Amino acid sequence: MMSPAGASGLPAKPLQPASTHISAAEIAEEFSHHHPSVARLNNGSFGSCPASVSAAQLRWQRLFLRQPDEFYFHHLKPGILCSRALVRDLINAVDIEEISLVDNATTAVAIVLQHASWSFAEGAFRKGDAVVIFQHAYPAVKKAIHAYIARSGGHVIEVPLAFPVSSDEEIIREFCNALDRAKAEGRRVRLAVICHVTSMPSVVIPVKELTAICREAGVDQVFVDGAHSIGNVKVDVQDIGADFYTSNFHKWFFCPPSAAFLYAQKAPTSPPLHHPVVSHEYGNGLPTESSWIGTRDYSSQLVVPSAMEFISRFEGGIEGIQERNHESVVKMGKMLADAWETLLGSPPGMCSSMIMVGLPNCLGVSSETDALSLRSLLREEFKVEVPVYFHPEEDKNHGVTTGYVRISHQVYNVEDEYYRLRDAVLKLVQDGITCSMILSE
Repeated sequence: MMSPAGASGLPAKPLQPASTHISAAEIAEEFSHHHPSVARLNNGSFGSCPASVSAAQLRWQRLFLRQPDEFYFHHLKPGILCSRALVRDLINAVDIEEISLVDNATTAVAIVLQHASWSFAEGAFRKGDAVVIFQHAYPAVKKAIHAYIARSGGHVIEVPLAFPVSSDEEIIREFCNALDRAKAEGRRVRLAVICHVTSMPSVVIPVKELTAICREAGVDQVFVDGAHSIGNVKVDVQDIGADFYTSNFHKWFFCPPSAAFLYAQKAPTSPPLHHPVVSHEYGNGLPTESSWIGTRDYSSQLVVPSAMEFISRFEGGIEGIQERNHESVVKMGKMLADAWETLLGSPPGMCSSMIMVGLPNCLGVSSETDALSLRSLLREEFKVEVPVYFHPEEDKNHGVTTGYVRISHQVYNVEDEYYRLRDAVLKLVQDGITCSMILSE
């Protein structure tokens, strides 16, 4: 297979020597396009693309603009193939044909659920057969489940996720209860959709264990939604054992939007998946269908090798980045919880490069509207960008923490940014500011 440079005609950039690791100054330069006055503690939502990867994307875009026909006939397919090969090795897939590049995890969800809906419509699945999903699955995924499955006659079973959560065993117990509930109702579970790292609240889910439970229980297929996973936690699809796995490259793998992959295990019983955008490649296999969905900008999918090159500049590569991000976010999470006299949303071992930290109850986060208002105040008045989560208080008499922040740590973050968040919240507390006062302004 041709190298990325050979396939595209783009000038090759030499890899950094293995003994030379990126410096703090070089990291700052790679992310100098960030707003200098904003503490970006929300890498989990939109990620961040370093300057060197952005430059590689621009080279691909200019190659297309220079001669579009030559680009599509001679550069696009080899470039996509190179990215797919890197993904195959990165996630320990067996065959490159198991890897399709798509716009984002939402597209991957649509691909898998589309086939499930056809199975209901065509009679392969019985009306009333079930799909299992976690209560705290990403909202777009939950809506897709209802749009594709419920409308086709499927039954949706949600697995509750207690929060704060204290152990994997809690999650496993609730998941088993959901499967038992389906069995008691006489429903066959056709598909389980399992988050690897939930978005909000953020918790790492024991996907390998849950996949094994699904196999033992006779669940037809398992789909792991790892939107936050690649570059954030270890992803080994053979070890996990699911039928399908998806993850975004823009969140934690330093790629620009929109780039993601869908892994579909190659087996004699594998279903014929199709991209929801039908092009003239329809019927040539999902990887080929996904590589051409009409005239669009494919550059974000073509820079996966450049992102890998950027990652190689760090000690320990992607594993080293993940380990340091995890250690840093846990350290900063504990610092905030101590300063605010609150708690973490889960044990450190159940966190990735994101962690939930309770806010002081005196701030009065009592609704999702309150959470958004507080988030806006932190952004506009204190220049801190961080998601705020509202956790409904089930027992009014026990003072349950109802507001949390989800902090992220990526290579560009520094400790002073977390101290700014700490001090902003302490000032609000000191000044007696509550969410109801923010709304009334």
